[in-house]
Amino acid sequence: MRTRVLITAALVGASALAAPAAAAEEPEPAAPGPTAQQWGLDQVHAPDAWPVSTGAGQTIAVVDSGVDLDHPDLANKLVPGATFVGCGDRPAPCGNGDWRGTDGEGQPADVHGTHVAGIAAASGGVTGVAPDARIMPIKALEDGSGSFAEIGQGVRHAADNGADVINLSVGALPGSQALTLLGLTAETKEAIAYAREKGVVVVAAAGNETAPLCATPAFESGALCVGATDQQENRALYSNLGIKLDTDVVSGPGGSSLGGCEEDIWSTVPRGMGSGECGDADHDALAGTSMAAPHVSGVAALLTAQGRNADGVEQALLDSARTPLLGDARGVFNPLYGKGIVDAGAAVRAPA
Repeated sequence: MRTRVLITAALVGASALAAPAAAAEEPEPAAPGPTAQQWGLDQVHAPDAWPVSTGAGQTIAVVDSGVDLDHPDLANKLVPGATFVGCGDRPAPCGNGDWRGTDGEGQPADVHGTHVAGIAAASGGVTGVAPDARIMPIKALEDGSGSFAEIGQGVRHAADNGADVINLSVGALPGSQALTLLGLTAETKEAIAYAREKGVVVVAAAGNETAPLCATPAFESGALCVGATDQQENRALYSNLGIKLDTDVVSGPGGSSLGGCEEDIWSTVPRGMGSGECGDADHDALAGTSMAAPHVSGVAALLTAQGRNADGVEQALLDSARTPLLGDARGVFNPLYGKGIVDAGAAVRAPA
């Protein structure tokens, strides 16, 4: 069964494959400093965590629509990537994770992966949550969609090639949870289980349909489901509620999608693809649970850099998360926020 899985983001605003990326050298230590537009970093208390950890030596795999491999905020952060969509009769992987895909054409929807990567770990025009971590670009989506099989292949490749954290800012339509529960499709579910067995943290977006359940793959066991908040720390109106069987759910900044550009999430987009309304040529403001998930993936990389294993990272994220409606109570489940908004400063100081 080839079920399509869509990008979860609500987008605001608007050649041949590049040569394979060389093995990345350790990035030069960043000088962290969020721009005025990057309110999400303050909401997750990332600057409070950076004196303890900046994610150095860690790799975040972005299984998405690919990344602009030459973006100035990301180019020195990349490890070799892979492409699993558009391979046709060729064996996968058939490319290097570039956002333009095997046909060399950049689709507007495919700016998504570059935006997600920047939130997690950019250093330059914008600062990521884990500014000294590296990015593994995995292209499993083309023109905004892909299959469970292609996403599963991307997850397995990341787990086999050194990823410490895997970000899945993708989600199927409401009701698709039944497909995996009934065993009608299992590629992504089994790939997430495989990654966790190998000690990789898996973070996935809750979805943007205002539905009660986390979308799949966030619904699957082994994935940390991430809902979205707005600039005022309210649950974003589009965000799915944080309901899944294991209650492994947190929230992160996703933007409002209703207000001005300053209320959404500012990050990298492929060079020249920024909108005139919300961004410059290489950056733009988007909103969605797709933007919330890499905030959490970045915090996860801060924790793996401390030597914590996947279970320990997940526990620190859940236990230290705060819920504004409950007086910033920590780690208490509720359907609006899950266990709460991730708190990087508290998480890196939590007992290992």
